[in-house]
Amino acid sequence: MAEDPDEMLALLADLTGATDRSLRELARRLAGRLYLDLARTGPIRPRGVGRLIEQPFRPDGGDLDLDASLEAIIAARGAGEAVDPERLRIRAWATPATALCLLVDRSGSMGGAPLATAAVAAAAVAWRVPQDYSVLSFSKEVVAVKSQDRHREVAEVVDGVLALKGFGTTDLAGALMAAHVQLLRSRATRRITVLLSDCRATEPGDAARAARMLEELVIIAPEGDSEDAEDLADQVGARVTTVTGPSEIPAALLRVLGN
Repeated sequence: MAEDPDEMLALLADLTGATDRSLRELARRLAGRLYLDLARTGPIRPRGVGRLIEQPFRPDGGDLDLDASLEAIIAARGAGEAVDPERLRIRAWATPATALCLLVDRSGSMGGAPLATAAVAAAAVAWRVPQDYSVLSFSKEVVAVKSQDRHREVAEVVDGVLALKGFGTTDLAGALMAAHVQLLRSRATRRITVLLSDCRATEPGDAARAARMLEELVIIAPEGDSEDAEDLADQVGARVTTVTGPSEIPAALLRVLGN
């Protein structure tokens, strides 16, 4: 890891598919820990412009909202009882929630570095927005490793990505539409699709039109093979960056998502 982290992470991804069962299980446990540790170099929650909203009472959560709590206070006083704190409301600052959908292109090779890159990306997305994210893999068809509205342990999500096999053609438009459907399930005020792909579509479909359906799109492409990704980004106003290997994923997410 100290001499060449990308080579080590890629080797570990390959070992998770070893034919020897004990070696395979050891590699998966170690990969899960290393990928999660690497992902934790970014912020746990995105920042945003705050706003005052009504919230359930918490002792140190904010100022008491007298208008919203007045009925409970009057009722308790009339009955000579203590006010039920569950009926009280406060006004407190809340930052806008953010939801992420990670799209992983599995149409090409999914061994070594590409597989490790996808697994680290999944861990990093889960670290940034642990309560509201999805991970979809796609080639000709889209498969949900984790749906937006379903809970799944991060280690299980990473293991699910490591189990992906690369094959098939690339339906980029279909994948982008699937991300749109996933994010519709979220109530977040900011909903972002993170596309991990070279964006070279080989199935019919208007990828640019599908991308315009998304509220926000960012693309992470492999360095040296990003021409199609940059072209799509130019067409739809998406942000794009490149990575040379899995160790660069946290920094790449900072570039396209910010803090």
